[in-house]
Amino acid sequence: MSGLTDRVSNQDLILLAKQQYEQDKRKTIPSEVIQLITNGQVYPKTHPLRTGKIEMRYMTAYDEDILTNPSYMREGIVLDKLLEALITTPVDYNTVSKIDKNGLIIAARILSYGKEYPVIVTDPKTEKQLNRVIDLTKLLPKQFELESDENGEFDYTLDNGTRLKFRFLSTGDGEDLKISEFLERTITQINDTRNLEDIKNFIRYEFLARDAKKFRTFVAKNIPDLDMKYEFEGEDGSTFISGFPIGTDFFWF
Repeated sequence: MSGLTDRVSNQDLILLAKQQYEQDKRKTIPSEVIQLITNGQVYPKTHPLRTGKIEMRYMTAYDEDILTNPSYMREGIVLDKLLEALITTPVDYNTVSKIDKNGLIIAARILSYGKEYPVIVTDPKTEKQLNRVIDLTKLLPKQFELESDENGEFDYTLDNGTRLKFRFLSTGDGEDLKISEFLERTITQINDTRNLEDIKNFIRYEFLARDAKKFRTFVAKNIPDLDMKYEFEGEDGSTFISGFPIGTDFFWF
């Protein structure tokens, strides 16, 4: 029996040694400090990202396996797994704001393959499709005017005087939420109560559809994000402003 115990202990020691070796080797990979789109305003004051900065390492050839992992692709979590691997700041990835995730994807692309990204855009004068190359470092955050409290939450008052506190969603909140699910995850306080059942009952029985729509519009309008508009040169040498698509090839060109 002791022999089996010794073998298990040896296996554990080997596993721990391997994990330690991998951690030590990762520390040798170059990294950069990235400014968050939210400047940390959406996090509680105790959260490591409240500083508005996060550290991310460069991709290696080994990390490229994540981009082609069939299981991750089926589940639609390729970019989440990639960011989890690249972020070196000690933080629970599920608490990273979805807003900041968008900026981190751009940052990861720049660190990994450079700032230039080829796109196809339509010239508004000729309606012809043009091949152009954008500089990803020129994408800037939209102006963010809301101020958060110490919990990283924001204030909103309904027309009837009901006071709400809300937060912006994090990566751990999931995708494709129903309207009620979105509200349950977004609203953190109603007047003086933070009880989840009170919030759910408010959404079910008191939050009129017109007021809920107005609130969702306010949240969407005030989400800090990257400005994905870019100035392109047209066929005749003039310039035009347009959005551009980010395709599945974003991490390959």
